[in-house]
Amino acid sequence: MDAVEMDVAEMNRLSWNAATVAHNSHKGDQAQFFRNGGSTLFPEEVALLGEIDGSSILHLQCNSGQDSLSLAALGAAVTGVDISDSAIDFARTLSAESGIAADFERADVSAWLRDAGATGRKFDRVFSSYGTVIWLPDLDEWAEGIAGVLAPNGRFVLVEFHPFAMCFDEKWSLTYPYGGGTPVTEPGGVGDYVADSADLVLPGAQGDGVENFENPFPSCEFNWSIAEVLGALRRAGLTLESFDEYPYANGWQGFEEMAELGGKRWGVPAGRPEIPLMYSLSVRLAD
Repeated sequence: MDAVEMDVAEMNRLSWNAATVAHNSHKGDQAQFFRNGGSTLFPEEVALLGEIDGSSILHLQCNSGQDSLSLAALGAAVTGVDISDSAIDFARTLSAESGIAADFERADVSAWLRDAGATGRKFDRVFSSYGTVIWLPDLDEWAEGIAGVLAPNGRFVLVEFHPFAMCFDEKWSLTYPYGGGTPVTEPGGVGDYVADSADLVLPGAQGDGVENFENPFPSCEFNWSIAEVLGALRRAGLTLESFDEYPYANGWQGFEEMAELGGKRWGVPAGRPEIPLMYSLSVRLAD
């Protein structure tokens, strides 16, 4: 089906369904990884979320649930939401096989937030990370939805790849616009970034899985500036607590010749000027 013949959410659902199967094919025995106490969280999100034992967490765009289960293992009651049927099916199976309880719901994130707010669902933390904002066609709807499900004194934590870095293609050529929310259709759809990033493959699983993956479904992304993200959160009545930029990317080897910094962090190639590759923010409901 041609990209113009389906809406964006359906296009992306189909593209992520195909890609998710490829992604998880490289990751080995993930249930065993979690049963052995493994975690996929990075220090940045753990620090920003703070003490979560006994709290309720809504994990938006949770993908296949690895971070959701890592949060649940720390004592949180976690609900993960993702648009991909394949991802949610995998997350539910991984939860059962790892013995870590979490709830997973398949839905478009904005529609889910709208419905959850209308029915009075509340969470102590809302969390999202790494390659999520680019899939949102309407930041105001997203931000208002987050504000609508936060419990009193609740916080939203986001750790995300920097939109300035997303202006470059994999060869460091300036290719894409900074911000504006203009739809950018990728005919090749969601790629197999796990196969391209050895850091994302669990120990012992290297070389396994789908080879030469080609996604039969296109995808559509939206480039949003940091000002646009912060503006939407402010208009939704959320108050900024913290904002940071980082000269490295966690778990993402998205450009050629990136420098391996340790701890599954990647920086710009040696000899190139340093640029921000990642940012984080924490907001809470205004009093």
